[in-house]
Amino acid sequence: MPPARTSLLRALDLGLGGCCAFLLMGFAALTVVDVVGRYVLTAPLPGAFELTELMLGALVFAALPLATMTGEHVAVDALFDVSPRRVRTALAWLGGLASAGALWVIAWRLVVYSARLANDEAATDALLVPLAPLGWFAAGMAALSGLLALARLVTPSARSAS
Repeated sequence: MPPARTSLLRALDLGLGGCCAFLLMGFAALTVVDVVGRYVLTAPLPGAFELTELMLGALVFAALPLATMTGEHVAVDALFDVSPRRVRTALAWLGGLASAGALWVIAWRLVVYSARLANDEAATDALLVPLAPLGWFAAGMAALSGLLALARLVTPSARSAS
C-alpha cells in the first residue's frame, strides 16, 4: 500500500477513533451526572435524554467508517471458507460492491432527510439543538464508508484478511 494512503488511513483511524472515544467518555460522564442528579440530588440533568440520543447517533456513524475500513462488519461465511478460491474472490467483490452501494444509498437518503431538517429548522424539544448537522455528519460518514468499502476491494491484503 502506498505510504500516502497508509498515512491517510492512519489519520482517519486516529481521528475517528478519537471522536468515538470522546463521545463514549461524554456519554459516560453525562450518564453519571444524570444518575447522581436524579437519585442523590432529586434533580435530573435537563435534556440528558436528548443529548444521549444525539451522542449515540453520532457514535454509531463515527464508528461506521472504522468498521468498514477494518472489515469488521457482521458477515455470514458458512460456506465461504470451503468454496474454491475463484468463488471466494467473486463473493468478496460482490459483497464489497453491494456494501458500497448500500452505504451510498444510505448517504443519499440522509442528505435528502438532512436538507429537509435544515429547511424546517428542526431541533430537539427540550434543548433546541438543531438536528440537521447530525444528519449531515451521518451522511458524510456513510458516504466515506462506501468509499472505504471500495478501497478494500482494490487492496489485496485487506481483501484476503476479510
